[in-house]
Formats: sequence, structure tokens, C-alpha cells
Amino acid sequence: MNQDKDYRISLFKPTTEFSRINRNLVLTLIVIWAVAIFGFQILLRVMQTPTPEPALQTFQKVWNNVESGIADSTEMVMFTDAVISVLGKSSTYTDAKRRPALVNAFSWAIYQLIEDSVRTDFKIEIKNFEALRKKTESLEDNAYVNAKASIIAKVAPLLGWEEYSLKARLIPLELKSDDLEIFTAENEASLPATMELYLTHNRSVLTDTVFLGFPFHYFYTAIFLLVLFVVLCWIYCFAIDRVHTKMGTYNKPGNK
Repeated sequence: MNQDKDYRISLFKPTTEFSRINRNLVLTLIVIWAVAIFGFQILLRVMQTPTPEPALQTFQKVWNNVESGIADSTEMVMFTDAVISVLGKSSTYTDAKRRPALVNAFSWAIYQLIEDSVRTDFKIEIKNFEALRKKTESLEDNAYVNAKASIIAKVAPLLGWEEYSLKARLIPLELKSDDLEIFTAENEASLPATMELYLTHNRSVLTDTVFLGFPFHYFYTAIFLLVLFVVLCWIYCFAIDRVHTKMGTYNKPGNK
């Protein structure tokens, strides 16, 4: 065996002309891929502008009166609608530490809209539903379905919601009997920051532009980058094939 030959291959220290060309090609394609991924993310960050959802604007419009205790029924409805827009984002989306303030605000606001003469009965009904919910094994249980429908029928009209709307269906699930009568100072103090956190989104022309039915940033990251990866692989194969042809390094049939 010839001990003088060195068969070790290094990407960073190529020993032949072919390996140098291959290295330069690989690094070029890697740079293109990196710029396409991280450059776009940097561009998103540079161009983004914090933009409030309409629900946050509604909340901010009525919050001072709600906090001061002088909000009328219309403002309380607007406040409740804004809060449910965050609760409706699902418990997996909202922080467990922030959720109690939202539930307290929602429950308390609903209680303010209930007529004084039926508030006691309403609170008892919520307690009974909570107990029923804990022991119910099926969502199709008749007692559970009827209890849920009864609460919706009492509250939805006060908010101007259709009883079969998604927001109305959340009412029994988000009401908590212990939170009906008092909006605690701690929850009251933390609510504005919570609402701003979940109802403010970074937006730009890259996120608002629709391309082929998708927001452009989604199309770019979910579809275009996958296509680009395949194209770069094809470019490498095509380019390296031409290098082999030019340098005559193909192993022709019959050669060993």
C-alpha cells in the first residue's frame, strides 16, 4: 500500500482543484439558504409595527369608566365583549397566571348586567353548573346540556349575542361563581397589561399582503423556503455535474 497518498478530505482545506470548487459551491449555497431564512426574519423585525386589535381599542375606550365604576350597560357590554375575545383564544394560548384576571373580569361584568332581583338565583345556578360540570363524564349529558343552555339563554341576550354563536357558547365555561360579586384589586390592576399583551400584534406589509391566498410571511416561510431548498439541491447537482464534465473526472464505463 502506498503510504504517501493522503485520502483525507477537508471542506475548509481542500487539496485539489475539484474539492476547492466543490467547497466554494457548497458554501455559496449555504449562504443563500441562511440569508433567505434569517434575513427574512430580521426584515420582519425591522419592519414590524405593534398594532392593536379592534377589541383592544374597545377595551381602552371603556376601561376608565369600568375601573371607576361609572360605566353604563352599553360600556359594560363592550367591556365584556373585549374580554371574551381574549378568553376565546383558548387556555393553551393564554398564560395560566394571567387567566384568573380575565375570568374574574368577565364573571364580574356579567353579574353587573344581571338584574338585581335575580342575581342570587343566577349565582346559585352558576354554582350548580360548576358542580355538574365536575361530575359530568360526557358533553352530551342531557342535564349538562340543559344547564349550559339555560345560562346562555339568560346571558346572551344581555350582550346582544346569538345564543348559538361561538362567544355565547363560552359563557357558561368562563363564568366562575366566586368571581361574580367582586372584581379584585389585584386582577383589576393586571387586566390592562394582559389585554394589551394578547390583543397587540406585530404587523407590516409582509404580514398584511396576501399572496396566492396566504399571508405573505406564511407563504414565504411555509412554502417558498421548502421550494427554495429543493431548488438549491438541484442547482448543486447541476453545477457539480458540469464541473465533473469540465474536469473529466467522471468514471466512465469500463474504467476502474
